[in-house]
Amino acid sequence: MSVATEVRTKYEAVIGLEVHVQLLTQSKLFCSCSTRFGDPPNSNVCPVCLGLPGALPVLNRDAVTMAMKAAMALNCAINTRSRFARKNYFYPDLPKGYQISQYDEPLSQDGWIEIEANGARRRIGITRVHLEEDAGKSLHEGFPDSERKSYIDLNRSGVPLIEIVSEPDLRTSEESYDYLTRLKTLMLYLEVSNCNMEEGSLRCDANVSVRHAGASEFGTKTEVKNLNSFRFLQKALEYEIERQIEIVESGGTIEQETRLWDSREQRTYGMRSKEFAHDYRYFPEPDLLPLIITEDWKDEVRRSLPELPEARRQRFISEYALPEYDAAQLTASKILANYFEEVAKASGEPKLAANWVLSELLYLLKEANKEITDSPVSAASLAELLALLSKGTVSGKMAKEILAEMFRAGKRAAEVMSAQGLEQINDAEKIAAMVREIMAGNPKQVEQYRKGKTATLGWFVGQVMKATRGQANPQLVQDVLKRELG
Repeated sequence: MSVATEVRTKYEAVIGLEVHVQLLTQSKLFCSCSTRFGDPPNSNVCPVCLGLPGALPVLNRDAVTMAMKAAMALNCAINTRSRFARKNYFYPDLPKGYQISQYDEPLSQDGWIEIEANGARRRIGITRVHLEEDAGKSLHEGFPDSERKSYIDLNRSGVPLIEIVSEPDLRTSEESYDYLTRLKTLMLYLEVSNCNMEEGSLRCDANVSVRHAGASEFGTKTEVKNLNSFRFLQKALEYEIERQIEIVESGGTIEQETRLWDSREQRTYGMRSKEFAHDYRYFPEPDLLPLIITEDWKDEVRRSLPELPEARRQRFISEYALPEYDAAQLTASKILANYFEEVAKASGEPKLAANWVLSELLYLLKEANKEITDSPVSAASLAELLALLSKGTVSGKMAKEILAEMFRAGKRAAEVMSAQGLEQINDAEKIAAMVREIMAGNPKQVEQYRKGKTATLGWFVGQVMKATRGQANPQLVQDVLKRELG
């Protein structure tokens, strides 16, 4: 599907995202069952998360604290009083026949997050952040459909979630991608979730509609469900925007419905008509008291907040004199930022540390298909190498070779240098002796240089570096050559 550019520019997309984030609690939201991922199916269950008659929920305080952290980091107002509600719908993986969520009295609301849009920063509103329990998981096996079997794993049932609902402020798939990326980075900084999309710890539903550019009224929206990768989110939005534009252009009507993204066919398809709030028959959860958040609790959570990505980016720029781009790249990951800062402080060379972490180290990690957490080169080891480089003990070229061997063998810089006899030669007299020997063996080139062919100097530098296996200090070699040839 492809809409002509001149047609596409006549329309504007309106996008709002609902992001579900599993919280990193040890136990479920309303019972003591483990939240551990990957355990045998239906092994982490009890009468509460199975919805058995007479079982009563008990709220997990840690889950509330984590939800408050996320809400505060998203600049939301924490409501002193919130309450849980029953959201009624019938799925095989929802054993109670309802989900305990929050509806008209959420934990928090009215926040915002900044994104990059067309080279400028723009605020996207956050409608609310509320708590709810996750449903179980349906597993399907077999082909063709006549031989298909479905299984239910209720280990996930009752795992605590926060739902982060944005305002319909996003306009493109690129903005949506950036929004989700920044949201994930924030959750990882807060350590409230591992945001592992493959495990279902971060899931996204997208509400999307189109309208004529400049119009104020919203068009009819569709909801694209369960987008479990950033790439799928972007592709699904691009497809859905073009699909809706084609329908409107041809005089058709958009149906308000829930759609699913098919990654194999690269298209969305209708799943069911879109529910409204009244379809879920919300009513207050009778087995749970209202949740009261005291000012002392708020203050305790606020004090526990770590330095967040934006504040850390600004500090890297001011404290370490890093360019904006480098600071943004380094703070995109809390683990990478921690690694860089350890290297910078230990080596005393923050700019050098930023260059080597972002270029040489990340290149080696990418080639080895490793994450920074799996780096064979510790921050202390890289700092040791950079200290040698800044003192002139090794050259830049030698340092790259040493780092590659450190990465391969898991050794420290001193061990590699000792084993390979690598150390920069900074003895001017030693270099001068080599220069005179090379000059004696190459009188023709000496004569050419003295007659004004100064480009010959590069040839002599190459000969000295070759003779010293690249260990001579290049600047010192040039200085000695100019003196001796002159």
